[in-house]
Amino acid sequence: MQFDFGRGGGPAHVTIDRERCTACGLCVRACQGGPIYLAEAEVRVDPSRLFGCIGCGQCMTVCPADCVTVTGRDLSPSDLLELPRSDASAGYTALYSLLVARRSVREYRDQVVPPEVINQITRAASTAPMGIPPSEVGVLVFAGRDKVQAFRNELLRELEGMRWMFSPAALWLMRPFMSRESYRSLKAFVVPVIDAYVEYDRQGVDAFFYRAPVALYWYGSPYADPADPYIAATYAMLAAESLGLGSCLLGFPGYAIKYSRRLKSKYGLPRRLQPGIVMVLGYPAFRHARAIRRRFAEAREV
Repeated sequence: MQFDFGRGGGPAHVTIDRERCTACGLCVRACQGGPIYLAEAEVRVDPSRLFGCIGCGQCMTVCPADCVTVTGRDLSPSDLLELPRSDASAGYTALYSLLVARRSVREYRDQVVPPEVINQITRAASTAPMGIPPSEVGVLVFAGRDKVQAFRNELLRELEGMRWMFSPAALWLMRPFMSRESYRSLKAFVVPVIDAYVEYDRQGVDAFFYRAPVALYWYGSPYADPADPYIAATYAMLAAESLGLGSCLLGFPGYAIKYSRRLKSKYGLPRRLQPGIVMVLGYPAFRHARAIRRRFAEAREV
């Protein structure tokens, strides 16, 4: 069964260098029942098995003899990277220190974020896991306060236009078709937040993007797992923190874009997309002196 949708374009092609292959079986174990298998002490490839090769590249990364080649589904041997030395990897203590220090930043210095720093962030985010390769996540980069503010104005215009959908009369009509929790969230949170955004804007205050110098909009195609844009944005958020920047993740803009044909057309976005999330970032106006302990609603063994 071929996995032929999204931007993959059918299965990838797997080639084994027979002269170097020792039939150790590591690629077979990594393939997990896919097109690579062992038969008569030889590694073989059958593109008809399961979905064929989805281009995950695991077989190439585990092969000790470097004799497996995968091409297709946005993957080629040139995409193989040397792993960092073990002494360059972050241990748990360093990683936890980064995580615990991160805070959502809503005030930024008047300082430009260099293009190379933005590139480092998006490059780090591109390593995020995905549902099925190749990645169906896209990112729009708005670099510079003028571009970020123009994007913000477009979104506020859309939210104002959607305000009627959350009027008392509209909510009353929709009430039988939604859960109690959804109704309460719309009435007690979504509606007041939209009103607050608009009112702050009238006062000349940017309570939407906080006058951040950079905004990154992460979205997914119709074929993406809904979680994929959020995972990529999380990787970007941590990369920004490691580079001395602060960031804030915002869910509202994704839904404003999802239901706006005008904005999707303007920015060349898929007609049907996973709404995704916007991350604003920049150099923080101040640093926090302490961290805050957070807890899950529940964490228990079963």
